[in-house]
Amino acid sequence: MTKILIIDDVPDNVELVTKILTARGYEVVHAANAESGYKIASQQRPDLILLDLGLPDYDGLTLAGQLREEPSFENLPILAFTAWPPDTARNMAESYGCTGFISKPIIKVNEFIAEIEKYLVKG
Repeated sequence: MTKILIIDDVPDNVELVTKILTARGYEVVHAANAESGYKIASQQRPDLILLDLGLPDYDGLTLAGQLREEPSFENLPILAFTAWPPDTARNMAESYGCTGFISKPIIKVNEFIAEIEKYLVKG
């Protein structure tokens, strides 16, 4: 089963994304801050990370940069999950090694799923 790690500190975001993804057959794991997100990513080896950029301990862009320094995460899809304006989000996410970004809030579920599925093949 394809595993997606959500790193986000807002329970409503996590609940919504978890419902959407589990309904489509994905396994979802969650971390509420960057430190636990790094640990979970290292231990559970997700197939994709959905990363909030505004985390309570340090920002998601810093975490993305740290993950990219590890050879085992070199090709892991990391999608910034943010309410930032799209142009800003795209530029910042790319500069820190994110594969792409998804805008918050999720308005169209089918578009959200399509964006996730661009970066992985369900296992």
